[in-house]
Amino acid sequence: MELLLIGEVANAAGVSVDTIRHYERVGVLRDVARDASGYRRYPPHTVERVRMIRRALTLGFTLDELSRIFRQRAAGKPPCREVRALADRKLAEVEERIAALTTVRAALVDTLSSWDDRLRDTPDGAFANLFETLMEETK
Repeated sequence: MELLLIGEVANAAGVSVDTIRHYERVGVLRDVARDASGYRRYPPHTVERVRMIRRALTLGFTLDELSRIFRQRAAGKPPCREVRALADRKLAEVEERIAALTTVRAALVDTLSSWDDRLRDTPDGAFANLFETLMEETK
């Protein structure tokens, strides 16, 4: 098995060398060896690990969570149910954010409609006092 240099791993995984170093520091990459010159050397499966980490991050997992999960796996303790529970919580958080954004969107649509009406009734060059209407709507 030929070990890879850090730049080779970074290029193959589509990330920066600094990202690889950071992943090593936080413990999500562990199979790192040093050659006689002190260069980091990684097994080929590291590229897939980095891709998996990147995908997990896009789903909302944190590096701390991934580090804990990978430690459990390395210790022979299957973290599958914990991973599933974490993903379930992340879905709930996303749904909460979507609900909040939907509320903000509806408020913006109403506000813009109200402002359009006000601007139609405001002579050119006159103040429409749009921001002041925000206070009226909260009363």
